[in-house]
Amino acid sequence: MKTLIDLNADAGESFGRWKLGDDAALLPHVSSVNVACGWHAGDPATMRRSVALAAANGVALGAHPGFPDLAGFGRRAMALSPADAADTCLYQYGALRGFADEAGVDLVHVKPHGALYGLTLREPDAATAIAESITKADPNLLLVLLAGPTAERVLADGFPVAREAFADLDYDDNGHIIIEPVPEAKDPEACAQQAIDVLRGGVTSVNGTAIDVDADTICLHGDRPNSVEIAQAIRARFEREGVRTAPMHEVVAARGR
Repeated sequence: MKTLIDLNADAGESFGRWKLGDDAALLPHVSSVNVACGWHAGDPATMRRSVALAAANGVALGAHPGFPDLAGFGRRAMALSPADAADTCLYQYGALRGFADEAGVDLVHVKPHGALYGLTLREPDAATAIAESITKADPNLLLVLLAGPTAERVLADGFPVAREAFADLDYDDNGHIIIEPVPEAKDPEACAQQAIDVLRGGVTSVNGTAIDVDADTICLHGDRPNSVEIAQAIRARFEREGVRTAPMHEVVAARGR
């Protein structure tokens, strides 16, 4: 079983007067955070606060670009060419990079959100285009992709990739995550067990199929109603099992490629 892993959270998703998630309570329990960049969620003030919150908690900062779909929270499919997908990520990365630079905080990874994340699985050329685009902006940037064939192919092409698994989402028989339109509370101990299963090399699909997983980082979602309790349960289980958390760039460096 792996004993070093990153625990990341999708956060920074409030918008204007609407608050989504309790980032201040969640971030002390994770080692990396993916901050929405204003297209599927978030706004400039929320982005600024998220950068400050990441810095205050010593959490590695990443951009979480999504489709231009505030009403659908970026979880509705859109047709984008690989070039459009790359531009979408680069544009939103640049917006968050401005706030990070002003605050003197490193921005170390980019993780596509929701349906854009799904696009990288259905269209491998989109994943490659995104990787090419962001590494031209910063050769050290990690691209976060679902652990599996697409991530391994982009890695083999020489791009820095963090391979991701999920503690609070179910998997289908193809090893793809099942994204809920509206997340509901989940059993924290069940999520903690799935995180341990990932460290042991595999998860079980909703139909009972064994799925091999080789991950550098495990995600939970800040918009889930009990995300803080889930994060606490995962960290408690990690402590009992002797698992150490570290930001994903440290985990990838320890991996050696």
